[in-house]
This record gives sequence, structure tokens and C-alpha cells, in this order.
Amino acid sequence: MDQALLRTLIPAVIGILVRRGADFAAAEDAVQEALVDAVRVWPQDPPRDPKAWLVAVGWRRFLDSVRADASRRHREVCVDRLRVDGEPEPGPAAPADDTLQLYFLCAHPSLTPTSAVALTLRAVGGLTTRQIAQAYLVPERTMAQRISRAKRTVSGVRFDQPGDAATVLRVLYLVFNEGYSGDVDLASEAIRLTRQLCNRIADEEAAGLLALMLLHHARRPARTRPDGGLVPLAEQDRSRWDTQLIAEGVEVLQAALRRDRLGEFQAQAAIAALHADARTAEETDWVQIVEWYDELVRLTDSPVARLNRAVAVGEADGPRSGLAALADLDPTLPRYTAVAAYLHERDGDVRTAAGLYAGAARIASNLPERDHLMRQAARLNAELSSRAGRAD
Repeated sequence: MDQALLRTLIPAVIGILVRRGADFAAAEDAVQEALVDAVRVWPQDPPRDPKAWLVAVGWRRFLDSVRADASRRHREVCVDRLRVDGEPEPGPAAPADDTLQLYFLCAHPSLTPTSAVALTLRAVGGLTTRQIAQAYLVPERTMAQRISRAKRTVSGVRFDQPGDAATVLRVLYLVFNEGYSGDVDLASEAIRLTRQLCNRIADEEAAGLLALMLLHHARRPARTRPDGGLVPLAEQDRSRWDTQLIAEGVEVLQAALRRDRLGEFQAQAAIAALHADARTAEETDWVQIVEWYDELVRLTDSPVARLNRAVAVGEADGPRSGLAALADLDPTLPRYTAVAAYLHERDGDVRTAAGLYAGAARIASNLPERDHLMRQAARLNAELSSRAGRAD
């Protein structure tokens, strides 16, 4: 059983059923039942056209469920109409690909970001509820309820409504940022889905997002220690970076930038490309990075972009310039305290930096980040103790 093929076919088959008259939730359920039949039948009797087979079986499953639902008389009327019009004849599936519309449906603005991500992974990514639950470290039942609620929310949405590509890209960005856990690598899954999207629409920001993912993913092998601890960018072993992913990311980015329609994902990817281009941390072109952060701030006015820009300014113009840029920002921003600690350490104020690292660790959002910040605080406190000992 070719799992990769099935995951590619699922969104197209769901889309065909929706266009034939099934609502989204019913179509998704019918396709899942067809997949169960496929697992049972295909090893002994593989179909010549897997997509057409799934469409035919899924459609029959949908009609069976409609006929069995006697309490919903309006659906019985729908079945009668289908009988009059004639059930679609078996044969090769229509060439139209509705995967893009499924992206838009799963990223519907009425859904919360978490629900949109889960529904995208299920309907477009072809992952099981158990796999998604494992990736999010929540019980399977909890994830099943979340997906069911999301399906009910979008079931009344017309399939031909225009979608918002920016929302789809934001959902894919959220999938990528979830990282990975369990037996599903969400970062790789986000890259796979974004590749699909880029193959379907000529959008500079979709290309920019793909480039950003590839460039960040290229650094993944060097990002953690064997014990799971974080390795800061400046300390990473750059020989472990994936040069093929970097080359692909740069190529995709350059093609997008040539269209001269700059967006935030392209700007972020340009910053990542400059980091990837430096053979050592000391060779990083921080002046250009500051210029790209200026573009990103102009495009988004994002406090997070301003925070990261303060770090870049500290590297390009010195830590005091970085602290001056930081002073204009809200101290409650995530990572603000950690950035302040880093810049104070660069400026030689070890005591202040140690206290800030400890404070940042207390409010860190995840365990690896907290442990990293605690190690930084411990290192600086040990240095202060050593200085005091020498002074005595």
C-alpha cells in the first residue's frame, strides 16, 4: 500500500465528492471509509486507477450514509434527485484538482488557528486523527472532537467561494512552527503541503514561505544537542547544515524576489538566506540583515520583527545600539527579556545579564528554551563567583 500516493489523492477525492453534493464533513468521513476498504482490498486486487476507485467507493459510502439517515428527510430528497439525475458512471476521475479549494476551506476565518491546522493536516495532509494527536501531544479523543467541530463549522461553506491565500499561508506557517513529535514530523509535513500549494498557484509569498521553511529546516540537524538542549545559531556546527536544502531555498527565494512583489515571508526568507550564506557566525552580514528587518517592519509593523531587528542592530552597530532599539519595545513581548540579557552580556554587564537570563527562564514557553536560559544564567553566575574569588 503506497501511503504517499494515498495522502496525495485524499484531498482531490474529498473535493470531487463535495462538488457532487456532499458537505465537507460527510465527504471526509466517506473518504476515510473508502481508505479502510482500500487497505483491505488493494493488496490482493490493486485498482488500475486508484483515484477513480476511491471516488467510486467514497461516493457509494456517502450515498449509503444519506439513505440510512431517515431522520433527515431533506437528505432523502437529495438522494431522490441524485437517482433522477443518475449516479455518476464509474470510470476515470475528472482531471479537475480541488486540492487548492480544500486549503482555503480548511483555513476558513471562522476556525481558530489550532482547528484550522488540525483540519488541514487531516483533509489535505491525509494524516490520521491519532497521528495529529500524537504530534500535538494531546489525547486522540480530544483531537477527534476538535476536528469534528472544525468540520461542522465549514460544512455550510460553499465550495466555490474564493479563498484567502494569505490565511492558507498563515496556517501552513503555524504547522511548520509546531515542529515535530510522535511519529509525525510536522515541519516536514508543512514543507510537503507548501510544495503542493506552490505547484498550484503562482504566488510570490507562497514561494517565500517555502524558501523560509527550507532554509530553517536545513539547520535542524545542528539545532539541538544529543541531550535535546538547544544550540544557539552562533554556536551551531555549520558543517551539519543541509546544503541541498539551502541551495533549493535560495533558488526558490531568488525566483520569487525577481517578480518584485515583496511580502513578509520573502523578507524573512532573505534574512534566513543571509544566515545560511555565512560560513561562520563572524562572517554574517548583519548590516544587510538589519536592512531586511527594516523591510519586514515596514511590511508588517510586527513587534516580533522589531525585537529581532534589535538583535541584528546589536550585532551590526554594537550592543548599546541594540539596547537603544530594544528600549522602544514592550517589555512583555515574548523573548524580550532573553534578548535584553544577550545584549547586556555583549555590552559587558554580566551581573545584569545573569539576572535577566534567570528571569527569562522563568517565563519561557517550552522546556528546551527554559533549560538553555538557565544554563546561560548559571554560566554567568559562575563567572561572577570566579571574579569575586580572584578579588578576595
